[in-house]
Amino acid sequence: MSVEFKDYYETLGVKRDADASEIKKAFRKLARKFHPDVADDKATAEQKFKEINEAYEVLGDPEKRKKYDQLGANWQQGPPPPRGGWQQAAGGMGGYETEFNFGGTGFSDFFEQYFSGASRYGFPQGGGGMPRGGGGGGSRRGGDIEGDILVTLDEAMHGSVRSISLQTTDPRTGKASTQTFQVRIPAGVTDGKRIRVPGEGEPGHGGAPAGDLYLRVRHAAHPDFHTEGADVYHDLELAPWEAVLGAEISVPTLDGSVKMRIPAGSDSGDHLRVRGRGFPQGKSGGRGDFYAVLHVQLPKNPSSEEKALWEKLRDASNFNPRR
Repeated sequence: MSVEFKDYYETLGVKRDADASEIKKAFRKLARKFHPDVADDKATAEQKFKEINEAYEVLGDPEKRKKYDQLGANWQQGPPPPRGGWQQAAGGMGGYETEFNFGGTGFSDFFEQYFSGASRYGFPQGGGGMPRGGGGGGSRRGGDIEGDILVTLDEAMHGSVRSISLQTTDPRTGKASTQTFQVRIPAGVTDGKRIRVPGEGEPGHGGAPAGDLYLRVRHAAHPDFHTEGADVYHDLELAPWEAVLGAEISVPTLDGSVKMRIPAGSDSGDHLRVRGRGFPQGKSGGRGDFYAVLHVQLPKNPSSEEKALWEKLRDASNFNPRR
């Protein structure tokens, strides 16, 4: 299968020597512009949002970025790095390789080949995974397959149903077959959680059942939120006087805004919690928490009048941060 190279630097509009802060800033700017919740053309925006997320998934991770940079402009001329098993020899079946390609997961074929960590488990351990009768003609359960699925935080919060396609190519005949099925994204699914789709793995042999498909959830990067387990975090920027004097601010969450009281004397790095505004937590009916992480910002280009006021505050204050 021909795989199209993805120029992630071009996708984010940054130079190849951009530092981590520049990459994050570029992602946040584009993600706000193309987020499906705010864009007028939702269909176009959704595709663009996926491309931006994929680029940030690679360039925002130091190890993945290093691997990507090592591919270089001549990436097709050398042997590809191990894919982790999308195309892997089926041991005990003559040494041939079966190729699997997904559609609807939110990731490109290029990402799946080089960065997804997808895998084919081969044949599961235990009685159901070994040939019956001891010979090559016995029955054998199909191998399990694992891949990644990109899930937006809105999908993870409220749940959704996704249409996924799986194309399997038989290397002996070159014949490809495609099956399409619906995958339920449960409300509250956390990053890294595996969703099991029974019977959608490799076909069994000799009348044995097919293997299973496991889709590992990858939360799409969001310009305003990130998750840790069932908890949701938001970076809240404050003016110096809001941190010193306190304030009441309307803060966005994944299911509407909340009013938060900023205590006087707050500092950068402080966490303010709102209980029960994170992800749903399964059958318990509970929810994780929401955290606003405070970041005190200073004015970059103060006017002459503002400078005069800062100087007046400096002369009047006994505060010394180095004591």
